[in-house]
Amino acid sequence: MSGQSRHADRPAPKSVLARGLSLLDAFGAGEPELSLARIAARSGLPKPTAHRLLGELVEWGALERSSPGHYRLATKLFRLGQLVPRHRVLREAALPHLEQLYEASHENVHLAVPDNVYTLFLEKLTGRESMSIRSRVGGRMPSHCTATGKVFLAWGGRDRLRRVVDAGLPRLTPRTIVLPGLLHQDLERTMARGLGINREEAEPGVSAVAAPVLGARGEVVAALSVTGRSHRLDLDRVGGLVRAAANAMSATLPALSAAQNG
Repeated sequence: MSGQSRHADRPAPKSVLARGLSLLDAFGAGEPELSLARIAARSGLPKPTAHRLLGELVEWGALERSSPGHYRLATKLFRLGQLVPRHRVLREAALPHLEQLYEASHENVHLAVPDNVYTLFLEKLTGRESMSIRSRVGGRMPSHCTATGKVFLAWGGRDRLRRVVDAGLPRLTPRTIVLPGLLHQDLERTMARGLGINREEAEPGVSAVAAPVLGARGEVVAALSVTGRSHRLDLDRVGGLVRAAANAMSATLPALSAAQNG
């Protein structure tokens, strides 16, 4: 099931606030810009209503017109997003470990958090030697076919897995796991080894390994990952590096959170 069809099935929101938020939510699939027609279809709103509300969002600074009849997210939302305390703490705690992972692998490294049925990337380090991949800071990808997403599903309980299955398991590559039973087995292996692994399930030729970051109460609050070309990514070696980095980050979180709150 595509992101567009899921949006189209939603009933049109009733309040003005809900309508405005539904327009912003239309950008959740990660496209850099959308047409008025696409935004209206995803929000369930008539085009005239969507056009009027989009104009107000542009005036407020949440959106900007990228070309006639097309819109994209504006910097005001980015600035507000940087103020989310939990995400700011996680990014500050993760950056030294992400830098070490990049120096050790010269591949793409990520900090991610769960976001409903998706994995949301809070930070990404890359370089000239790194393979170009789809992920971006602030972008989301499906949980069932990403290494970080598998971490969140494996430790997230039955409710999170049920939401993901109910939302559909889209096939992004020939290796994507799209059967709930096979996904459940893969998540059991994820828990057993303590690592989420994606073997060309989100993009052809791209593999990844991720490890959980634990909060003060032992709950999974984030994940670190390394992503690169399948033929050169040594999952065993990189898995050990990612696990060590995630454990080290987990140890720093309580002290950093206390300092932020103090």
